[in-house]
Amino acid sequence: MPLQYPLSAVVAPQADRADDMTLALVLTTISPEVGGVLVRGEKGTAKSTTVRALASVLPPIEVVTGDRFSSAPGDTSPDGTWPLDAETETRPVRLVELPVGATEDRVLGSLHLSKVLADGVAEYEPGLLARAHRGILYVDEVNLLHDHLVDLLLDAAAMGRSTVERDGVSVAHAARFVLVGTMNPEEGELRPQLLDRFGLTVEIAAPRDPRLRAEVVRRRLAFDADPEAFVASYADAERALTDRIVAARKLLPEVELTDAVLTKVAEVCAAFEVDGMRADIVTTRTAVAHAAWHGRTTVTRADIRQAALLALPHRRRRNPFDAPGLDEDLLDAILGDEEPEPEPPLPPEPEGDGDGEGPDSDREGLDTPPRSSGATRPPNNSDGGDQPSETEDRGLDTPPRPSGATRPPIEGEGATRPPSEGEGGQGPTSVIGASDPYKVRRFEVTGTGAGESGKRSRALTTNGRRAGIDPTGQGGLHLVETIRAAAPHQRGRGRTDGRIRFEQADLRTARREGREANLVLFCVDASGSMAARKRMEQVKTAILSLLLDAYQRRDKVGLVTFRADSAEVALPPTHSVDIAAKRLADLPAGGRTPLAEGLLAAAEVLRIERVRDPRRRPLLIVVTDGRATHGTDAVTRSRQAAGWIAEQGTSAVVVDCEQGPMRLGLAGQLATHMQATHLPIAEISARALAGVARVA
Repeated sequence: MPLQYPLSAVVAPQADRADDMTLALVLTTISPEVGGVLVRGEKGTAKSTTVRALASVLPPIEVVTGDRFSSAPGDTSPDGTWPLDAETETRPVRLVELPVGATEDRVLGSLHLSKVLADGVAEYEPGLLARAHRGILYVDEVNLLHDHLVDLLLDAAAMGRSTVERDGVSVAHAARFVLVGTMNPEEGELRPQLLDRFGLTVEIAAPRDPRLRAEVVRRRLAFDADPEAFVASYADAERALTDRIVAARKLLPEVELTDAVLTKVAEVCAAFEVDGMRADIVTTRTAVAHAAWHGRTTVTRADIRQAALLALPHRRRRNPFDAPGLDEDLLDAILGDEEPEPEPPLPPEPEGDGDGEGPDSDREGLDTPPRSSGATRPPNNSDGGDQPSETEDRGLDTPPRPSGATRPPIEGEGATRPPSEGEGGQGPTSVIGASDPYKVRRFEVTGTGAGESGKRSRALTTNGRRAGIDPTGQGGLHLVETIRAAAPHQRGRGRTDGRIRFEQADLRTARREGREANLVLFCVDASGSMAARKRMEQVKTAILSLLLDAYQRRDKVGLVTFRADSAEVALPPTHSVDIAAKRLADLPAGGRTPLAEGLLAAAEVLRIERVRDPRRRPLLIVVTDGRATHGTDAVTRSRQAAGWIAEQGTSAVVVDCEQGPMRLGLAGQLATHMQATHLPIAEISARALAGVARVA
């Protein structure tokens, strides 16, 4: 087994404070009822390295010898009920990794097919949830995991049990594990209801201090050169972390939870307008675990503050495109300056009952946790595993413009600049914001696809309703139909009794029909004819609403804009609709209308994506009034480009932005040449027309 990078060797993002990621991971291992950790951060920030290093500092566990479910003496598993004096063995805590492409059978477990077909014995084969019992279940890129699998593992994490009712198997077993998920927000977000099921969440980034970055590289190079020597140099620090975790677990039941603490936690959760009561419960458990981690039996203000910073940012009410986070000034104002006082005894007595030896106020909170002798602070959140890299995309931030950029930074809504040479003198360029988004109609790609599971277009998927039988052997095995296919041939195969005799031709699989995620490419007219404030505001609001719809349906999105004398790929196809929304907010308008160039640029993006991801079917949404004013014979060229898109079989929608009593109907003519659905912008809203719109 390869050596793992030591947890205590991971460099903290700031030299003067501990890292939230390490702290969150440690707290949820001290008190697994907290509910796991979701780590969000840019690539190359040691997310995976830190999670894998966590298992090596956890104390070993005692399991019943030969039990497949990691049971402790006195537990009950499908393999039996084990007495307290059962034979046991000690082994390290398991770190079980759940691949993004795992099947439901692999996660839950299912019928042991080889024993069924060979011996006629129905036996349950445990899945990954059973293997992770009393350990850590790690999902890298959890935001890319299919939603039905996320539901399964989060339900198991919340209930502590996994129940399997499928393929003639009825099994329930314990599944208590620490759930850890990591994700890069650039690849898309988790659904809010799933996000809420994670107990804690942290945002991480690589250190910006050159000295810290140099230290990251220095340690990584030393580890790669001689892993054994590097790990040995941190052995004392790793043992100190293990001892501290063991001590905190023993102290956890002794931590006093007063009514004053519960009231203060409730005040904090109510002030941040979190939904439901899960936030209060998780915050309380985290505060108790934090007190135990610092060797205290009383919950202090610092414990509540740190617990709120970890448990509430992903639970506060916010719009999907709002950046996560918590207003720390508001949090400090709610907590006040005084510690939560214990309930006064009856009858009341003056203060002084040990008040001089009261709990440490921990004025530094968790920024500087106490260190054991010989141990380094348990840092995290830097690139201990992968070297930090310069990225083309900076998450939700727009990449900085070079000093020679032609357009200065936008200072606010309605900012203007003089027209450039390519704008044909059609007035200044303006940047206008959008209003609140609304629910839109669902647009679908025609036909039945076979892409990744999502919520937009019809497709043959690995989950969904059973729509028939597939004799080609693609998909999950349909046991009943396989037996039915083999039954008529048993006499011809010489069977008189005993097990059923199968051949390859007997195999039948279930064909399931669900919905897939698509590539939604926006091609937006940003010319002078669209630059009127009311019209551009309406256009941006419609696109923002469509982006919100794509976010909810797990689509990939891209943005092409055209204005002046050219088209620009403002955002290559990505899973991050947050970035698309930000690019849309900064979209200027003005100049002539190069409609043909915009359509051709969109077609080129679709061609490249068709090669890169052939299973993901595209949906092109063109937002324009249909006018073409750039170059010679602009209208003819735009119709030729539209006809070429139609020849490629691309499903498309033309959103008509033309307004006023005198309309030319050019967008409708463009839709005809493109063989696309024509839709006035006012009819995008789901409230405008009843029913579901399907792309023709």
